Amino acid sequence: MGDRADVKRYRRNRQDEIDSAAVYRAMAAGEQDARLAGVYERLAEVEERHAGFWEERLAGVGAPAGPRRPSWRSLVLGAVARRFGPGVVLPTVAGGEQENQHVYDDQAETAGTSLPADERSHARLLRQLVGSSSAGMEGGALARLEGRHRAVGGNALRAAVLGANDGLVSNLSLVMGVAGAALAQEAILVTGLAGLIAGAGSMAMGEWISVQSSRELSERQLRVEAEEIAAIPDEEREELSLIYQAKGLPEAKARAIAARFMADEETALDVMAREELGIDPDTLGGSAWEAAITSFLLFALGAIVPVLPFLFLAGIRAAVTSVALSAVALYGIGAAITLFTGRPAWRSGGRQVLFGLAAAAFTYGVGSLIGVAVTG
Repeated sequence: MGDRADVKRYRRNRQDEIDSAAVYRAMAAGEQDARLAGVYERLAEVEERHAGFWEERLAGVGAPAGPRRPSWRSLVLGAVARRFGPGVVLPTVAGGEQENQHVYDDQAETAGTSLPADERSHARLLRQLVGSSSAGMEGGALARLEGRHRAVGGNALRAAVLGANDGLVSNLSLVMGVAGAALAQEAILVTGLAGLIAGAGSMAMGEWISVQSSRELSERQLRVEAEEIAAIPDEEREELSLIYQAKGLPEAKARAIAARFMADEETALDVMAREELGIDPDTLGGSAWEAAITSFLLFALGAIVPVLPFLFLAGIRAAVTSVALSAVALYGIGAAITLFTGRPAWRSGGRQVLFGLAAAAFTYGVGSLIGVAVTG
């Protein structure tokens, strides 16, 4: 068998290609646009050829490759892509391709092959898809969850995970704080449920305001754009032509396409909204009420975990069970976060447990001090 470090690298490369191919196949299956589905299928075929390349290298050094099995991360991403559409996982997949686009540049085995160029091409293609309204990033149910977590990467799936995490950590800290004050089981239970309702309500209100404000801003921008199309159509046509030229179209073709779209005001507004403003006029960013309800449910899903044991137990047994159950949930959330980061699940899960329990321990200690001060 060849050098152990080389064998390990070959296996890692092969697994990455298997995972990518599995995700692209799932994205193709979940894509309603036949053109985009074909793009994802071709990407999967390229990744499968790459996996075969590394299998040949393994065979050459006498190391068995074994069956092709996608990792749990790629299986989860694939399942989400099939269920909710590839637009939900596209930013995560594109980020991974961007990070790994130069992975083969310094590997001697790939010299003279298409592998390095293929990886860079995939990164460029997915970067364009992320920025394209046709990639389905607007209007999906999950895409409306992005309110307060929008800044973490524009990924709605990530927003869902963080929403549940907010509920779990905040209510665990609250429950442990009142448990530390040695209050009765009924008082702890009422406090936990009140924290759940208050936190979920606050989250829902914030989401509603965020999405509704965004919709109102988009509506105003559309009204202004419609007025400009009616008043200065020649300038708008030139602007659209320049947009297409910036995307790489030849000047003559860009002008012809722009002229065709601008011939009808309704079509012109739809195209300018998408190309210039980045707005999908069909959805305007989604329903504020749907965003609010979904955010309420996600926060509540996390917040109910530390409360459940106090429905059936009392005293120290309830507190210990609450911490244990919350630790399991925190580890699960940490593992889910690795869908976006690509880091080992045990590391992210362990860190999530450590931080969550540290917050709970702090509030438990504060609650104990308050309980002693109040009761003497």
